[in-house]
Order: sequence, then structure tokens, then C-alpha cells
Amino acid sequence: MEDAPVFVEFDPESDCDCPGCIHGRRSMAHALPTRLGGHPAAHGARRALVLVAAAGTVLGGQALPAAAAAGAGTPPTRPDTRPTGPDGRPAEDGPDTPQGSASPLHGGSGTPAASTYGTITRTEIIERARAWIAARVPYSMSAYWADGYRQDCSGFVSMAWNLSGNEWTGSLDKYADRISKEQLQPGDMLLFHNPANPTNGSHVTIFGGWTDSTRTHYVAYEQARPHARKRATPYAYWSNPDRYLAYRFKGVADAEGPEGAGEVEDPADGTASGKVIGAASAVPRYPGAKAFGPGADNPYVTRLGKALIARGGQRFYQSGPGPRWTEADRRATRAFQLAQGWRGADADGLPGPRTWSYLMKGEGRDIPAAGASTGAHAGSAGPQGAPGYPGRGVFRPGRSHAAIERLGRQLVRKGFGRHYARGPGPVWSESDRRNVEAFQRAQGWRGAAADGYPGPETWRRLFR
Repeated sequence: MEDAPVFVEFDPESDCDCPGCIHGRRSMAHALPTRLGGHPAAHGARRALVLVAAAGTVLGGQALPAAAAAGAGTPPTRPDTRPTGPDGRPAEDGPDTPQGSASPLHGGSGTPAASTYGTITRTEIIERARAWIAARVPYSMSAYWADGYRQDCSGFVSMAWNLSGNEWTGSLDKYADRISKEQLQPGDMLLFHNPANPTNGSHVTIFGGWTDSTRTHYVAYEQARPHARKRATPYAYWSNPDRYLAYRFKGVADAEGPEGAGEVEDPADGTASGKVIGAASAVPRYPGAKAFGPGADNPYVTRLGKALIARGGQRFYQSGPGPRWTEADRRATRAFQLAQGWRGADADGLPGPRTWSYLMKGEGRDIPAAGASTGAHAGSAGPQGAPGYPGRGVFRPGRSHAAIERLGRQLVRKGFGRHYARGPGPVWSESDRRNVEAFQRAQGWRGAAADGYPGPETWRRLFR
């Protein structure tokens, strides 16, 4: 299998506020006349030049220099020669993200204790980052989200790494080790801390993978105005690129994984978690969404169909499978997705990276026989009569699921609901996490085993 990184296509929103898009919109505005939405100042400058030229004709060609008419001897500012700030970067660029200082979860006064942490996988780091992006958590250097983390760039990374408190750009490096650009993997950090003036340019992002083989752009998960976002970003950032340093979190569970891994997959096909794609593996790399669906005709469709038949999907095919996408491929894919417990748009019959990975690796549940149950999700019976464990991805910041409320009600019944000010409810909150942590500690568990996020054993013990 090729170990090339996955390439990701981006179509930024029209109101995207990243520096590159802001620059582009301003440049376009300066190029248009005012009646079509152009910048009035630019139109005024052009009109002044026309008047000067006309005056030159009247005065027998003795016109003033055009620059004098445009601005008292100062040439008009062009997009590529904008005024710069104290650090030399364009004054209009940069994340513009002042940040709060180190603080405990949910804030508070006094000097916070140093943050603690447990082990976490790269998949979990990206899951946590995506939860804020999905919730469009607004940027603030003083507000705290429901999970207790400060809503600025350093609070975002503290959250993604699951630190016990909020750090800032001046302390995050203490929880990580320096690495090179070549060693970057999803979940690592790109950090710029300006010690002379921390509010001037200091910023931090979570590295999500390279967008192309040139490694000039990467997927940045970050907290910036107006809200948490995921953007294709020039390495190492839009401004001060030579001042960003790469770091690897000390608590990452797979720190010695393959270097230069690709983007962590989006859970577009119905999963709450992802796997690193593009890393060295015996699994054929996901060919992209364009390889499947109506009109697709390629060897990947055949390979998909064969894998689906091997997992119990024979009944959907009257003939084949073959390279041309058919309704049989869609129905068999959907049956496989439903067997994993995925629903709605997450089981649309079009294979995303997770579906592909499960099929190629032989993971997950097989397609059940016609009329059989499609597997254990919230509400189905598990061992000893407990409801089926819905998966780790359900219990993450920003997620909403019926199983979260069921978990909370069971915690209350078991006597572990003291952290609920109200509820429980279907949206995962810090109260849920703290109650789960109390239950886990009551089992005698410590460290990463008592992190407040219910795994299968926590779930089984809670409902037995």
C-alpha cells in the first residue's frame, strides 16, 4: 500500500474570517468601483488621479505627481505592501487571539495547580477538537465552555489534550516534546509564543494532517474568532510562520507511530471517532468520496463490493460486484453501516473513510441476515441485561445522544449524581464527566481509568 498522506479539498465559507480570505476579499473590494461594492477610498484615489490628469491638460501638461494627489506624497497601499505591526507581520493578518492565563477548569481565582493528564490517542485528540468545531464554540479569552475549558486558542488545545486545567501559550510546551516538521502527526501542536508581548501574535493550533504531497499546507484545528474552526493553513501559519514550533503531547498513547501521517478521517459516514489515514499499513488507502456514488466506475467499487459480500452482503447483489456503482452497492453499504449502529445521514450507503477502514480491516459487525437485529446501540440488550454500550464517541463535549441521559439517570440511581445542578439531560456536560469519574473512583480505578469518560466496563458495572 502507498503511504502517501491523504489530500483534503477545502471550499471555505464565503464569510470565512481567516487572514487569507480576509485579504482576498479586501483585494477584490479595492479592485471594484464603488457602485459594485468597491472600497470608497480606493474609488476616491482613482478619481483623484483622473482629476490630476485633467488638470495637467488644462495647465499645459504641468500636472502634479499622481502620488501627491493620491495621498500627500504617500503611494496608495497595495495588498502586498500593507503596514506591518511591531513584529513585522502584516497588521491585518494573524489570528488576533489574545488569551487568558493559566486557570482551573471553569475559571476561578488564585494560582492554579499545574495541570495533570493521562494517556490519550490521536483519534481522541481530534475527536475532542472536532466536538468544539461542530458546536461552533465562540471565541473568548474569559468565557468557559460547558466542559470547563477557556474558549481561546490555548484553552482549545488544553481541551483537546484533556488536561486537568487551562494552560496558555507560555506553558503548553511543558506538556509536550519538541519535534521536527517531518515528525508531525495528527494531534500534535504548532505553537508560537511571543514572550516579549504574549498578546501580540501568540497562537497555537492542533495539527490535523497534510493537505497535499508538498507539505506546504496542513489542516489546522484551532480556536479563533469568531468560533472554533478547521482550515487548510499554510505551514506553519498565515503570519510569523518561522516562529511556530512543533510539539508532541507527552500523554499521546501512540507517540511512536509512523511519521508524516495523513489527515485523521472525518466521521462523515457515521462515526464519532477516526483513524489516521495515509500511514504505513496493509490496508488500501481510502480513495476519496468521489470514487463512490452514482456515475462512479473504477476498481475501488469492485473492491468495496467484494468486501461487503464477505461481510454478509451477498443478498443485495443479483450479479457482480463490478466497477460500476449500482443501487446494490449502496444498499449493501447502508446495511453494513446500520450493523455498526450508525443512523440517519451517517448510514447513507456511501462509504466514507471509516466504513472503508472497517471493511478493509475486517473490523466491526457483519451484515446480519435479513430480518435480524442490526446490533447493539442504546436500548438493545447487552451482557447481564444491561443496555448495549453505545461507543466512546457518544460521551464527548458537544455531543447529544439519548444514551447520555440514560447514563446520567443511572448515575443518580446509583448515588453518583451530586455534580448535577440540573438534569441529567441528553447533552454531554462536565457534570456528567465528574459524576462518571466519581463512580470510576468508587471502583478503585485511578489515572486514565478514572478520567470521567465511560468505557464498556464502566457502562457494564453501572447498569448491572
